[in-house]
Amino acid sequence: MRYAKRGPLRFTSHRDFARAFERALRRAGVPVAFSQGFTPHPKISYASAAPTGVASEAEYLEIGLREQVDPEQLRMALDAALSPGLDVLDAVVASGASLPDRIEASRWRIELPQVDPDVLAKAVAVFTAADEVLVERMTKQGRRTFDARAAVVDIDVIAASATPSGDPVVPCAILELVVRQVTPSVRPDDVLSGFRVVAGLEPPVAPKVIRLAQGTLTAQGAIVDPLDADRDGATIGGR
Repeated sequence: MRYAKRGPLRFTSHRDFARAFERALRRAGVPVAFSQGFTPHPKISYASAAPTGVASEAEYLEIGLREQVDPEQLRMALDAALSPGLDVLDAVVASGASLPDRIEASRWRIELPQVDPDVLAKAVAVFTAADEVLVERMTKQGRRTFDARAAVVDIDVIAASATPSGDPVVPCAILELVVRQVTPSVRPDDVLSGFRVVAGLEPPVAPKVIRLAQGTLTAQGAIVDPLDADRDGATIGGR
């Protein structure tokens, strides 16, 4: 399944979404399969969830079912059972490679209010010219230092003469980038930290970040939806 996190619901953490999704499964009467053992859990597998506070049009998960259902009916039932802003967009029969194996990269859009596009373009030029851009981030394993440059496959500045609110006076730079899936993962905020390291650019206000796509990466730098290979399926069966 592909789902979106939109508007204020982008601040939903992955754990909060997982709880909301399990409740939606129960409300929608989905015949979900459970694991074995003393503490059975619904068979749900999430792939590369976006950070809390980041909007996304391309979040993915897999569920195991006890019986076959129609994918579109399942999608509509779960979408209706979730709060607006947590929207189920697509459902297909899973076959072939596992979902994580089909996700190699993400495309991101970053809106930077009060940042001049020309200033951002100069920072991007310095960033892309660097062989390595080391940044630090606190992880579950403690503070880590890693290269934010190597994972960036493509990066582009889109000029905008106004903020997303439509103010014609305050500039707003827009950045689109494709980031390869690596370990540890490189996130959009890591790239912005890289701009601060190599070019001294630090946005004066918090950026708005949205994930536009996830999937396999072609030689031309395009991202292929991981569900495309399963479009011919007619039912979702027990797994």
